[in-house]
Amino acid sequence: MDSPTPTSPYARVTVLGLGVLGAQIALQTAAHGVDVTAYDVDDDALRAGRERLERFAGAAARDLPDLADAYGAAPGRIRLTSDLADAVGAADLVVEAVPERLELKRDVWARVGAAAPPSAVLATNSSSLLPSAMADATGRPERFLALHFANRIWAQNTAEVMGHAGTDPAVADQVEVFAAAIGMEPIRLHREQPAYVLNSLLIPLLGAAAELLLKGVADVETIDRTWRTATGAPAGPFQVYDVVGLRTAHAIASADPASRAWADYLQENYLDRGRFGVESGEGFYTYR
Repeated sequence: MDSPTPTSPYARVTVLGLGVLGAQIALQTAAHGVDVTAYDVDDDALRAGRERLERFAGAAARDLPDLADAYGAAPGRIRLTSDLADAVGAADLVVEAVPERLELKRDVWARVGAAAPPSAVLATNSSSLLPSAMADATGRPERFLALHFANRIWAQNTAEVMGHAGTDPAVADQVEVFAAAIGMEPIRLHREQPAYVLNSLLIPLLGAAAELLLKGVADVETIDRTWRTATGAPAGPFQVYDVVGLRTAHAIASADPASRAWADYLQENYLDRGRFGVESGEGFYTYR
């Protein structure tokens, strides 16, 4: 017999950044009955974020028809603002999903730490940076940890909960309950690990695919078809790249000197041409 879904320990959640994952986190949270405020830097970013919310709501409703009404109503339940202090001023939980640059994240967390209630729990969705690299910027490292989601979070519904050495274990326990309350499968990590569990498994695959392409061993379609056919996986590595987003892939590659050639390849052949993956309708593949 399935266990009942727990009630969220947080009544008010703020999501910082309405990019691909930020919009999904806000949508998933709102669809499960929690009040959500979403922040982005200006009106243009908020408009783009609103479009993502609507698009993801449609995708989630198609994938999970039993919850179609909840996902359909969720975008209208999310309050948008470009005022950071207003966004976090009454938050119980703040989830950050801003671009993957350490100094930017530290700056955002310093501002959040000064404006959010002392009781608020603070979580980064960073896919590659460790929470210990940002914790001190918040001014409350014991209430700070990582909460990492995968793309298409309503279906591929892992939520990796990873504290740092100074995280209060009770805070991590509470965040794990929150993840379950919004329909996720909590994955608890016992210590910090760059790339968590999911990306520790995924990144070597994507890196091997990039190397095969750069060396001219095979083209994108052949590499993907090989992986799908041989493993039964629904998507090949370059299809995964498109879902993750090529800007995210570029940011991660740029931070690693050994991946400089791959970062340059993505910049010249895709980013400079406005091809960012599924989010823009074109990446390694073209999407409707």
